[in-house]
Amino acid sequence: MNSFDDLLAEASAADVTGWGFDWLAGRASEQRPPWGYAQLLAQRLDGVRAALDLDTGGGEVLGEAPRFPPLMCVTEAWPPNARKAQERLGPRGVEVIEVTPGTALPFADASFELVTSRHPVNPDWHEIHRVLRPGGHYFAQHVGPASAFELIEHFLGPLPRERQMREPQDEVAAAQAAGLTVTDLRTARCRMLFHDVGAVVWILRKCLWWVPDFSVHKYRAELLALDSQMRQGEPFVAHSTRHLIEARR
Repeated sequence: MNSFDDLLAEASAADVTGWGFDWLAGRASEQRPPWGYAQLLAQRLDGVRAALDLDTGGGEVLGEAPRFPPLMCVTEAWPPNARKAQERLGPRGVEVIEVTPGTALPFADASFELVTSRHPVNPDWHEIHRVLRPGGHYFAQHVGPASAFELIEHFLGPLPRERQMREPQDEVAAAQAAGLTVTDLRTARCRMLFHDVGAVVWILRKCLWWVPDFSVHKYRAELLALDSQMRQGEPFVAHSTRHLIEARR
């Protein structure tokens, strides 16, 4: 294993745009939920003529689908990701639209048979309902409560209030309040392993909302503690939470 400072420098310089995680190969791993979201997404896209993917990142997950409907649109708020999505999906005829968080979706009412998302930042259920056609479906994989909090709280300390956020049943209630009928809800808790401190630095740079004030300088002591543990052959263990949700207008 490289020195502590070399690991920090390497991870600090690595690209973190998009939603690919190949850089972590051999450094960290995460169990996947049992339902296989990408495959289920491809099946649903194959059965409609107009679909919208929200918070698409760099289009990595959507790009796994072998076929798109005649009208396929995606939205993304972070400019570097939007550019990656355009490069990946634009040549396949997908309309990539850069949006501003918290604003209405730039589509007419009842535009889509299917609205999808993998790990939306903050699903706007009223807007999802508005752009869906009657009988249309929302199909998504969401991040659940207290996801990766063992790692987050290593840096920030206990976060009891934040641990209560993203509860699946709260999202079901919000979706139904917006006029949608939830037809499926599944949950999973998946093991995460971090084998070197560079993997931790990289993931905290990529998921910058986990530790919003993160820097290798500010949290050097916490990183040194992790590095010492990992050099003794003990990976850092955390758990991600996910839920699959499907709703019909």
